[in-house]
Amino acid sequence: MPGKTAPARGKTTTARARTNGRAPAAPSRLVTQRALFGGPSPLVSDDLYAQVTSGAAERTRDGVTVEPSSHVSMNTYFGRFPASYWQRWTVVRDVAVELVASGKGRVTVHASDYEGVSRTVASAVVAADGPVQLSAKLDRFIDGGALWLDIETGVGETLSVSEVRWTVEPPETLRPTAVVICTCNRADDCLNTLEALASDPDALSVVDTIYVADQGADTVDSRPRFAAVSKKLGGKLAYIQQPNLGGAAGFTRGLFEAAKKSDHANVLFMDDDVLMEPDIAIRLTAFANRTAHPVIVGGQMLNLLHPDTLHVGAEYADLEGLAAGRVSEGALSNADLLGVDPATGRPNRQERRVEAGYNGWWSCLIPTEIVQAIGYPLPVFFQWDDAEYGYRAKAAGFATVTLPGAAVWHADFMWKDWDDWHRYFNLRNSMITAALHSPFNTKRVARVIAAQLTRYLLSMQYGLCATMLKAVEDFLEGPSVLRDGGASVVPEIRALRAQYPDTFRHSPADVPEMRNGELPLIPAGPSPRNKPVRLLKQITNQLLGKHSLERGAVSLEDATWWHVSRFANVAVTDASQEGVRLRKYDRDLMMKLGKQSAAVLRRFMAEGNLVQQQYIAAMPELTSRENWARLYNLS
Repeated sequence: MPGKTAPARGKTTTARARTNGRAPAAPSRLVTQRALFGGPSPLVSDDLYAQVTSGAAERTRDGVTVEPSSHVSMNTYFGRFPASYWQRWTVVRDVAVELVASGKGRVTVHASDYEGVSRTVASAVVAADGPVQLSAKLDRFIDGGALWLDIETGVGETLSVSEVRWTVEPPETLRPTAVVICTCNRADDCLNTLEALASDPDALSVVDTIYVADQGADTVDSRPRFAAVSKKLGGKLAYIQQPNLGGAAGFTRGLFEAAKKSDHANVLFMDDDVLMEPDIAIRLTAFANRTAHPVIVGGQMLNLLHPDTLHVGAEYADLEGLAAGRVSEGALSNADLLGVDPATGRPNRQERRVEAGYNGWWSCLIPTEIVQAIGYPLPVFFQWDDAEYGYRAKAAGFATVTLPGAAVWHADFMWKDWDDWHRYFNLRNSMITAALHSPFNTKRVARVIAAQLTRYLLSMQYGLCATMLKAVEDFLEGPSVLRDGGASVVPEIRALRAQYPDTFRHSPADVPEMRNGELPLIPAGPSPRNKPVRLLKQITNQLLGKHSLERGAVSLEDATWWHVSRFANVAVTDASQEGVRLRKYDRDLMMKLGKQSAAVLRRFMAEGNLVQQQYIAAMPELTSRENWARLYNLS
């Protein structure tokens, strides 16, 4: 039933319960990460974990056998220990790498500095089978640098290494971590993520509870696989069905439930449609257990369709520019982790420690102390909920740390089209976030929106313009639009967009002119040298109904406003690469939307700061536990 925990699966045996309400005692050493030699899927290159730099070696997930006269380096994305982040944010000042060896050879711990220059920290010759431990100080990494293990053999030597673990001194007690997975009509994806955790005992051992907040009609428990994964997870799985209130509500449910169990716990958000590296649970949990003060600990995102590519090392939001996903200074962005930086010729490694404004909720750990201090997320359905919460935490003195080497693979953002119903939430919620956490200069914000609307009108994206105008109008309605968590506006937006033919995606085979080859693909020329002048020219041409091209097709790469606006009729490749959007010039519609845009923006500049104060005043109630209990239909 919606809002109710399924009885058979809602009873969880947590670490606190097993110790009569006390947090579990700490082990002698705290494992911060496993140095693995292969990924969780054949889709993932083992070179992201360890690289055979010379000779030959046989790799498994947890071990490697290095042949004679060979060398294996773990100076890789997943192989490195992020020393700079541990020195900056935790109380730890020493780290050890522990392993089990068999055979003969040498193991060496190397370090880098903020410029990527390496040095040797510790080394040992292995001549007997058994455990080996090397230690390193965390004392020269404030601005950047990492640690890693190299394994090498000489002539006639063979060395097998397994169970490589980076460990530190533990706290007196370990904070339990709960994982919360929000899902809606992605039952199979959610089960894949659950199975990844269930099949990794080491990762599962750091997890107290796994909450699945299922908000869909095609439910996870309807699949035959659910029974098997439930049995594997045992009492750790809490499966909850609730009304569809978007990702914000799904993730918040984990914070809501975890607060019932402990005042000192970690809640790890996890998207349902990721390819999971289970070690992320170990890495984020260990880091959170050793920070000097509570911080939000974020995992990074690797692109699922391009598994070697890092989305971004750390990001921030330009609040008044209504733009999330800005790359933090010095951070890697869209980086091939198996390639080199063309500017330096060095491998793409995040050597410099970089600051984050917030972290995406594809994987993000939030300590419950932060929730106690600043409240729960805003009920904004989805989009910008992660950024808003990160900036609210920052204003209260809680930083966000995006931890290198802790990551999941998520669908590439560049393959998602901007012209979709979610654009409503993106714009409305970005305005709410800016109202709450910036001076909110309404003239600047209005200029940003006006520039976007102008480009969309010139590009004949009339449905997208209407979507944006609805977002601005609803923002101006004030906090009352969040009363139902955003549920009712979803069908409204879909119905609005359905009135505009340019919002529909078509298969090229269903477009007669494309099917018979009569619609030519017309490439764009170079970018205009003077874009403001070109903009005025294209606006004038469209007002006069002048078009230099009657019809054609345009690739996604060439779908700029200055090219698309030359056409009277154009088929534009969708960002998903699954079809095309058909755009047709309509002067009357353009004029209607243009006048509506001017009126809405005038109203925004007149009323924006008054509405800003309304959102600020409503924040405590909107983010309260009582409000979320109401939205979840809990008594």
